[in-house]
Amino acid sequence: MKLGLISSAWLGSPVGTAEGIRLTKQIGFDTIDIFADPMEIDVRERKLIRDTCREVQIPVISTVCCALGIADFNMPVRRFHVERAKAYLDLAYELEGRNLLLVLGEYIWQQEVIAPEAQWNWAVEHVRELGDHAAGLGLEIALELEPFHLSLINDLPKMIRFLDEVAHPAVKANVDVSHLALAHTRPEDVTQLSGRIAHVHFSDCDGTKHGDLPPGRGVVDFPPYLKALNDAGFEGTVSIELEYSPEPDRIAEWVTEAYRETDKLMQSLGIRK
Repeated sequence: MKLGLISSAWLGSPVGTAEGIRLTKQIGFDTIDIFADPMEIDVRERKLIRDTCREVQIPVISTVCCALGIADFNMPVRRFHVERAKAYLDLAYELEGRNLLLVLGEYIWQQEVIAPEAQWNWAVEHVRELGDHAAGLGLEIALELEPFHLSLINDLPKMIRFLDEVAHPAVKANVDVSHLALAHTRPEDVTQLSGRIAHVHFSDCDGTKHGDLPPGRGVVDFPPYLKALNDAGFEGTVSIELEYSPEPDRIAEWVTEAYRETDKLMQSLGIRK
């Protein structure tokens, strides 16, 4: 497995785009995931990302898209989110990445107005369409499990059911270790996704609330999850997810700590290659 960083770690800090990419490489990461909206950044920013990654020789693995309206009851809203996600796939292709990390939304109005089955089916239909677009670019989609009460995919059984219903070879799972811990998923159950894991996110939490903390600052027992990923045959990238550091001016220390602690865990299990 490789060890990567999602560029969202630098958001809200004094570190800009190019400096963040260079620091990611200097700290020791093997890869980077790009958190940037292709409908917001301009051609100069896209070129800056591409050129800086090539300059420091750090490959892009993923672009990260939150498509929270992909199951909206309004068709034009759904179409917007599909087209926006396709733009993220195009950006991943442009950056020579491997996948789109896709976050789906939540059921609206507590599932009391619009039938939850309809919202689920809209998401399945549109993710299948995105799978076609990804496959045409030689990419994959990595669906994220979000451990929130009304999230469409909020536990392992729902992830498996969603993948089964989409039934597209380019659509797979993202395994977010802290999200699995918050959803009370046993590490050994990760092997149920064998052959269907496109990407991994790695961060800590307090066991109750979503945290995105450096490993070691929370309560997640990481080794059993890493062993389960290895047992499941996963050979891709484990990307550290850090967001909204409480001390933005010390962001480099925050990221370095996360790198150091995760590298220790991976090295102790002999899985970082």
